[in-house]
Amino acid sequence: MVLLQTPLYAACVEQKARLTEFAGWAMPVQFSGIRQEHQAVRDRAGLFDISHMGKFTLTGPGVIAALQRLVPSNLARLQPGQAQYTVLLNPQGGIIDDLIVYLKSPLGAETETVALIVNAATTDKDKTWLLEHLAGSDIDLVDESRDRALISLQGPAAAALLQPHSSLDLGKLSRFAHADTTLLGQPAWVARTGYTGEDGFEVMADPATALALWHTLTAAGAAPCGLGARDTLRLEAAMALYGQDIDDTTSPLEAGLSWLVHLDEKDDFVGRSVLEAQKAQGVSRRLVGLAMADRHIARHDYPVLHQGDRVGTVTSGTLAPTLNIPIALAYVATPLAKVGQTLAVEVRGQAKPATVVKRPFYRAK
Repeated sequence: MVLLQTPLYAACVEQKARLTEFAGWAMPVQFSGIRQEHQAVRDRAGLFDISHMGKFTLTGPGVIAALQRLVPSNLARLQPGQAQYTVLLNPQGGIIDDLIVYLKSPLGAETETVALIVNAATTDKDKTWLLEHLAGSDIDLVDESRDRALISLQGPAAAALLQPHSSLDLGKLSRFAHADTTLLGQPAWVARTGYTGEDGFEVMADPATALALWHTLTAAGAAPCGLGARDTLRLEAAMALYGQDIDDTTSPLEAGLSWLVHLDEKDDFVGRSVLEAQKAQGVSRRLVGLAMADRHIARHDYPVLHQGDRVGTVTSGTLAPTLNIPIALAYVATPLAKVGQTLAVEVRGQAKPATVVKRPFYRAK
């Protein structure tokens, strides 16, 4: 299979990236090493090529109203320049994908403009789902997934590194805010969003501008980072990974995403009846954070045990570089999903002690 290459592929190769296949793309998994890259983001700043992610622009009358029928969150809360993390749902209340909705125009304008950033592995699935539900409307969907570059600058020094190259006062950009700007004198779009648990920015630009910005920021000290550090960073921050922690069979109420479900604020949407029933009756399992009692790492699909019986399944696990302890996310039976509950994880045939702990595992100062 011929893998797709992002506009930053050559720069990553030049910087000695170790590459891997991810969702049909050739992506850097690490540069200097996962632990070093992870700590660079926690201490100062790291730079990620995330151009493989899906990028859609929806324009036309009533875009937000149309999207309201597909997500459980009340998008009518948004003002221009604001964004909402949410999920697309299927009729069973399962998560088709998690995504961020960015409102660019005034709500209710004759022509609304909304940007969506979706996961790389679900880009085609999401596009098909959206087009199916937008059929018959005057809304246009433009797929810029392969035409635009997307880079993520994350860490406590992110704003200081990016500000000299931006025409926008980044200090006025609050969390989950976004704006058009110029970077290195060229048009670009910047959002104060990320997937690391740190302050940071995601920047979309044409390939040439993104490449120049990549070189400028790495020369200024931002560490180039790969998918490996991105995964350990997001897991310490207890952020779900689609395809592991959430998928078509998990509901947002099971996945600890009840804060995305605004049943009292909006009308009907796909999957609403299932979520209403789950809210009324409760769910049988919940996604929890686990801390292992020793150095054994709980990996994806490992059984979770209680008094010898299987009561759940690990979805993600790692040795947390910042905390220096093994952590995991797992679905467990609801009665056992309370903080402080003692459980075990079966690691290579042996039950290893684990405790349910508060999420996130790590919170930035």
